[in-house]
Amino acid sequence: FVSGFVLLMDKSIKPGDVISFTGHTGTSTENFGWVQELRGRYVVVRDRDGVETLVPNQNLITNQVINWSYSDRKVRIKLPVRVSYGDDPEEALAILLRAADCNSRILREPPAVSRLMAFADSGMELELRFWIADPENGVNNVRSDVNRAIFRLFREHGITIPVAQHEVRISPPAVLTR
Repeated sequence: FVSGFVLLMDKSIKPGDVISFTGHTGTSTENFGWVQELRGRYVVVRDRDGVETLVPNQNLITNQVINWSYSDRKVRIKLPVRVSYGDDPEEALAILLRAADCNSRILREPPAVSRLMAFADSGMELELRFWIADPENGVNNVRSDVNRAIFRLFREHGITIPVAQHEVRISPPAVLTR
């Protein structure tokens, strides 16, 4: 009951908030839901499947909880993409920015950015970063729209998403001589 009182007084979690229990910052959407109501012993959290979970207030006080809508509703989404070493990274980065125009929920300010993050074994690691202001309407639907736009635009411009490959060499057995 004390935990419930603390939640009511500090207003860190309130009905309508979008929260997740991953314990990791970022845009992971596991254990993601909307606060429906605060009760004396628990908080009702409804997930995207419509399932309501009764979370004991003590869990919200003692464990890390991400409140996506606490002070600013905007959240940044990061989409990693790998392209082949045979492709022009500048062209691929420009195409990623064009893909961010595919969904009206993506904010124009701050603008989307694309970055070359690393040189990996099977290609160059790029990342598209963009912001949305309404995570309560879902994050993965925007992520899916942008991924589909990236795939279509890469295909139109001949940019290759490489498949990780491993080479296995089989040597003939060594011949033992006496």
